[in-house]
Amino acid sequence: MALPTRPLGSSGLHITTVGFGSWAVGGGGWSFGWGPQDDSDSLATMRQALDHGINWIDTAAVYGLGHSEEVVGRLLRDLPASKRPYVFTKCGLIWDSNNPMKEPRRVLKPDSIRRECEASLRRLGIERIDLYQFHWPDDTGTPVEDSWSEMVKLVKEGKVRAAGVSNFDVALLERCAV
Repeated sequence: MALPTRPLGSSGLHITTVGFGSWAVGGGGWSFGWGPQDDSDSLATMRQALDHGINWIDTAAVYGLGHSEEVVGRLLRDLPASKRPYVFTKCGLIWDSNNPMKEPRRVLKPDSIRRECEASLRRLGIERIDLYQFHWPDDTGTPVEDSWSEMVKLVKEGKVRAAGVSNFDVALLERCAV
């Protein structure tokens, strides 16, 4: 089934107007979890979404404290390259492994962005993230220009195809566009 697509900014990606959000796939046991989920059901649901024409999956490192990315990675490994969806994920929410119910910190320090990117690539089992986004603005005092500079490096290195933000206001967005 073919769903209508639209260009995603100037990224060169043409994405369906509806995608698959995998927040709930992360399961429970963390501060913003949706409760227990069955991984087999999650995989079947993602496959069904792809069968209905959706061509992108959105996840984040923080969803299930890495679990959502791992489940999406399992899906990707089972698909032929020609059937693989675009993969979007996010960084910048750092959880406390000793207290998963504690609200994650909003950290966009360049070294953290790079570490998170490497961990996401590993969990997803891919070489390049199609859209990598800052999940929330930084709370550590790191200038967004420094954060964005690291994102640009990841794009130039080929680890990220397109860079973006989530939950940013216009003023922060404009500072990234410089």
